[in-house]
Amino acid sequence: MTLADVLRFAGTALRGYRRRSLLMLLAMAIGVAAVIILTALGEGARRYVTGEFASLGTHLLIVLPGRSETTGGPPPLMGETPRDLTLDDALSLTRSLYVRRVAPISVGSAPVSWQRREREVSIVGSTASFIHVRHLRMAKGRFLPAMDPRRAKPVCVIGSTVREQLFGPEAALGQWLRVGDRRFRVLGVLASEGRSLGIDLDDVVIIPVASAQALFDAPSLFRILVEARGRDVIGRAEQEVRRIIQRRHEGEDDITVIAQDALVATFDRIFRALTYTAAGIAAISLAVAGILIMNVMLVAISQRTSEIGLLKSLGASGRQVMVLFLAEAGLLSASGAALGLGLGLAATQLARQLWPVLDMVPPLWAVLAGLGVALATGLVFGVMPARRAARLDPVRALSRR
Repeated sequence: MTLADVLRFAGTALRGYRRRSLLMLLAMAIGVAAVIILTALGEGARRYVTGEFASLGTHLLIVLPGRSETTGGPPPLMGETPRDLTLDDALSLTRSLYVRRVAPISVGSAPVSWQRREREVSIVGSTASFIHVRHLRMAKGRFLPAMDPRRAKPVCVIGSTVREQLFGPEAALGQWLRVGDRRFRVLGVLASEGRSLGIDLDDVVIIPVASAQALFDAPSLFRILVEARGRDVIGRAEQEVRRIIQRRHEGEDDITVIAQDALVATFDRIFRALTYTAAGIAAISLAVAGILIMNVMLVAISQRTSEIGLLKSLGASGRQVMVLFLAEAGLLSASGAALGLGLGLAATQLARQLWPVLDMVPPLWAVLAGLGVALATGLVFGVMPARRAARLDPVRALSRR
C-alpha cells in the first residue's frame, strides 16, 4: 500500500462523514487560530510599549524627585517630596564626563490664545537640548535657541494641533501667542508625533524652562532628562547623577533614577512572559480538539466495523489498518491547522487595519508551534482509535459483533 493509497483512503473516509469531519476540522482550526491571535496580540502590545519608551530617546536616564523606598512602590509622580529638583541641580549634571546632554523639565497647563481663538494645552518648559534628548522633529521653523537656562526669554515652539486649532490657514511663525498672562513669539512648529506615554506632543507648547517656572510660579522641576554618552557608560552616568545630586542635597539620597534601557528590557521580559502564557492557554484548546478527534474516531470505529473487517479479509494487516486510521487523524489535523493558520492570519491582518498602533504580527515561533502542536495532538490522540481498529477480528467485524 503506497502513500498515495493511504491518503486517498483517508480522504474518501473523511468525505463520507462530512458533518463529523467538519466539526473536528473546526475544533482544530479554532485552536490554531487562537494561538496565532493571542500571541500576535501579546507581541503587538510588547512592541507598542517598548516603542513608546524608545521614542523618549536613547541612553536616557530619567531623574525624579523623591526616593523609591525598599518597601516597594513606584517613585512619587506628584506631590511633596523630601527635596525638590532645581534648575541648578540639572545644570550641575552637565559637568559629568559621562553625560552628553541634560534637559530640565517643568510641566503645567494654561490657556493659550491667538486673536479670538483659545484652548487649554499642556505647557512644557525646557532647554534647547530637549529636542535632541527626545528625538523630536521640526515641521517648520526652529526649536528653542541655545541660551542661559536661567533666562526667561519670550519664545515658544508649538505642536501641530495647536497650530491648526489656533492659526488655521494663517502662518504661525513669528506670531505672538498668549500663554496665561504672558506673550511668546512662535519660533517653530513640531512635526506630528502623536502621543508618547500619555502626552500628546501635537497639543503642546514648549517654552524656556525659566519662563515656565515664572509662568507657574514654581521653581522646582518636574523631571530631569539625562542623555548618557553611550550605552556602555549608562551605569557610570547613573552613579555620577546620584553622587552629584546627593552632594548638592546635603548627603541625602532623595532622588530616583530610572535607566530607560533597563525599563524597556523589563517591560520586554514581562510582555514576552505574557505572550508565552497566552500561547500556553490557547494550546489547551488544541488538546481539547485532539480529545474530540479521539472520541469521535472511537465512535466511528463502531460504525465502520464491517469496513475494517472487509479490509482485513482482503489481506490488510493490523499495522496497515492502524496506518489508515492514523492517516485520517493526521489529515484532519493538518487540514484544521491550515484552516486555523488562514483564519488567524486574516484576523491579525484585520486587527492591524482597525488598530494600527498595536502592529499585531504573530511571531514565527508561535506559527510553527501552533502547526506542530496541532499535528502532534491529532496523531497522538489518534493512536488509541487506530490500535482498536487494528485489533478487530475480521470475522466478528464483518458480522458487526
